[in-house]
Order: sequence, then structure tokens, then C-alpha cells
Amino acid sequence: MNRSRRIIGRWIADFLTQELVMPPALPVDIASLEKLLHKADVILVEGNLRISAIIKYLTQSTWSHAVLYAGDGMCIEADVLLGVRRFPLAELAPYHIRVCRPISMTPEDADRIIAHAAARIGVQYDLKHVVDLARYMVPLPMPQSWRRRAISLGSADPSRAICSTLIAEAFQEAGYPILPELPPSPPVEHAASARVREIFHIRDTGLFTPRDFDISPYFQIIKPDMPRPFDHHNLVWVT
Repeated sequence: MNRSRRIIGRWIADFLTQELVMPPALPVDIASLEKLLHKADVILVEGNLRISAIIKYLTQSTWSHAVLYAGDGMCIEADVLLGVRRFPLAELAPYHIRVCRPISMTPEDADRIIAHAAARIGVQYDLKHVVDLARYMVPLPMPQSWRRRAISLGSADPSRAICSTLIAEAFQEAGYPILPELPPSPPVEHAASARVREIFHIRDTGLFTPRDFDISPYFQIIKPDMPRPFDHHNLVWVT
């Protein structure tokens, strides 16, 4: 039975990692990006795979994948087919990306985060997660409160990795938060109690998504494709 599940999971993973036709991304100057990056920066990626479309729908976000910058032009990610791996930054050139930089990161913390992620290199992606996500290939209307729960259905094997959870675990290992600290019990009467309960759910299950780094108050957002220096007076408009 386990062998059959692995075969089915691999087949679905192959299907979900096929590319979709997407509008071209803004070009990324990898040399300039490498100079911009700091160790332990989180790079969000707008993927162009079938599984990317599912994650973007369920999280209501542009970002479907998260990568950890390990320094010296190398990154660490949890890839659906290849598992946790180290790869060159240049592989991100075709994609629309955004950099999330932890705002109070020491070199020692950065090294600890990278070491934690690097120790998991070779760990396989949780294919149960992939099988569950395959159910959302047809994005039927789903209440917003159910969407993250839908992703959590697949995160059942702690010995395997799924996307941004790998990176979130590395930050938590270094004592760096992803989402805000909250009171011990959510205020039920408060209008935002549902969002507060959702944050508790994320922290309790360890189920983080790329969007969480984007909205986190503890990360500075950097757009690597912004021209520097930029002066709008120098733009040449087509008439």
C-alpha cells in the first residue's frame, strides 16, 4: 500500500510541477540581486507551475514558494520533486520575486538559521501534501477561513518537508518570530477574533505559507527589480 501511495504521489507531483503559460516576469539582474541579498533573507517566488496556482488560490497571495538565501550565491529550498536542496541563485532569474529581510538579524542568528535548513538537505518533500493539494486543481469557491485548513490536510509527516514550513522552522529554531506574539487567549468579543484564532492555529501547527513572510511585521520587504537610483523625470514615454 505504501509503495502504491508513493507511485501515485510521484505521478501527481510530476503532473503538478508542469509549467503553466504565464505573463513574462520582470527581468532580474542576478549579479545585482546577489549584492543586495543578506544571509538568511527569504526570497518569495511567484511560481509558474500547476501546484503554484493552487497555493496562490488557497493563500490568496501572489507568492507560491519561499527560498532561503544561504550566502555566496546559493539558496536552500524544499522542492516538490527534488526534496530539500541547495541551488544557485541564478535559477530564480526567470521568476517574479520579492525579498523579505528579517529586520533584527545578527550574523550568528543568520548562521544558525542556515545551518538548520542545510541539515535537512536530502529530506524528501511530503508527497501526502501534494496528493491533498491536487484536490484543488479546480478552484471551486471556498470560504477564506477554510483555505489554510485545506493546506494543512497534507502536512502530516514531520520527517518530510513542505515549502515555507522548512524556512519557518529554521527561524523558530533561532528564536526569530514569523507572526506576532498574541495574548494567551483570543478576545472572543473582538471583531478580529477570527484572524487572531487563525494566527494561533498557524503557530500551533507550524503551517506557514509564503504569504506569512510577506505580511509579517518582522520582515522588511525589498523589491529587487526597482531601478536604483530612480528618477521619474528621466523616463521616456511612448506617445
